[in-house]
Amino acid sequence: MSIVQLRAKIEINKVNPYVAIGEEAMTRIRAGWRKPLPVIIRINGLPKAGWKINLMPVGDGSFYLYLNGVIRTESATKVGDLVSIEIEEDENYKNGPIHPVPDWFSTALDQNKKAMISWNRLIPSRQKEVLRYFAKLKTPEAIDRNLVRAIGVLSGGKERFLGRYWTD
Repeated sequence: MSIVQLRAKIEINKVNPYVAIGEEAMTRIRAGWRKPLPVIIRINGLPKAGWKINLMPVGDGSFYLYLNGVIRTESATKVGDLVSIEIEEDENYKNGPIHPVPDWFSTALDQNKKAMISWNRLIPSRQKEVLRYFAKLKTPEAIDRNLVRAIGVLSGGKERFLGRYWTD
């Protein structure tokens, strides 16, 4: 796997800081690719292990590399900075949930058919988001509270869960 190096200016798209990755650079990363692409990046050589992130297609063969707050803070960069970027395709990326479905959630889904159907209809990234959130819960009270909310919204409830209202 080769590492593509380039220099680019951090720009902003509405509220989202990004670096534009042109079609020529994308050809060196993965020719002909038109979907989000999991990559490992380093900004100005940081961090040594790299950040795992997705390149997002623009539609004309170029891509945006969105730089979240953590990346900008840890690389000491800001919008307008000219940065050195190292990009390599993340060959170890596996799509779908990376955290197992907890037994307590699986049992609750088995007991609620509507919630189970809604769960199975969720896109993989949304399932991944929920399972990642569940994996961070520490106390039985937090687990119980979030289980009630999750089953509620998956059953068609109008409550907020994970910062959004859910609809079937």
